[in-house]
Parts: sequence; C-alpha cells; structure tokens
Amino acid sequence: MTLTYIYADSVAVVGPLATFAEPHAYDLCEFHAERLTVPNGWSVIRQEVDSSESGPSTDDLMAIADAVREVANTSSVDVERSQGPELGRRGHLRAVP
Repeated sequence: MTLTYIYADSVAVVGPLATFAEPHAYDLCEFHAERLTVPNGWSVIRQEVDSSESGPSTDDLMAIADAVREVANTSSVDVERSQGPELGRRGHLRAVP
C-alpha cells in the first residue's frame, strides 16, 4: 500500500501501491498499512485494493517487452562498433582504444 498525507485537510490516505515515484509518498507492507495510526484530529481514508485488477495489463506487458527489445537492439549495435584492435590484456582486464 502507499501512504500519502494531505496536510491542509489533516488526512492520511492509504491506497494501492503507487506506480510512480512520489517524494511525499511512503510504501507500506500489508502489516503496517493495516495498523496505521494518525495524530489526534486527523482522519484516515483507506482505499481497498481490487484483487481482480491486480497485476499488469496486457498493454503494460507489451510496453515492457518492447522497451527490452529496443535496449537489446541498441546495445548489440554499440558492442559491434566498440570492438576494435586490443591494445593490451592482463588477466580479466583489457585496454581498448
């Protein structure tokens, strides 16, 4: 679960795990998310996780696969370009131009 605070309204929000980095959000395990307490005068909004929607969608998986393919293709081209004459070799180290 992800915990965020709305200081102006004195509210803590505990909801599903965030999919992006937020500097003022805190990821909590299930144990701590259930036992969260807030200061006097504050309220807690708990958003339940829908188990039928958990996990990545087909579009998410295809986007990851495409990104991995793109990186694999560009890194193999860079390796082919960088291979040239070896200047020297000592053990597992080598000097390249």
